[in-house]
Amino acid sequence: MTAPTHRRNPWVMLVAFFCLVAVVALVGSLAATAAPEIYARFTVPSWAPPADWFGLVWTVMYAVLALAGWAYWRTDGETQGFALYGIGLLLNLLWSPLFFAGGSTRLACVDIVLLDFFVLMTVGLFYRRSRAASLLLLLYFGWLCYTTALNVAIIALNDVG
Repeated sequence: MTAPTHRRNPWVMLVAFFCLVAVVALVGSLAATAAPEIYARFTVPSWAPPADWFGLVWTVMYAVLALAGWAYWRTDGETQGFALYGIGLLLNLLWSPLFFAGGSTRLACVDIVLLDFFVLMTVGLFYRRSRAASLLLLLYFGWLCYTTALNVAIIALNDVG
């Protein structure tokens, strides 16, 4: 008989979730090396934060995302929940390369709207097993909605691709 998943190496799995999310963060940061200069060229809405806030907030959001995945895993989470979580990570990974490195605010907007959808679906699946995991993802979802609105505003205010 094997032990339930949540009883096997929980701290190793926590590190694994942080490493997985760190890869997403690293790709995003590599694609966004010129982000401050690019962001400074845009007309942004009055409610946009200063550019230097994004690194701090995204660091917190990535930690929240890793903790949510780990909390769900601790409940012997279903494969479908992990599949949506993984799709969300992939869509998150793609946004910075599209927006900053690729220079396509519109494609980045499509990506982040899809990300919003998949994260919201993941919240629902996580909720069935772990309210803590779903609440963590709701915090992340709130930030995504804000950044989605900012992406849309940048497109509208700058007439950019």
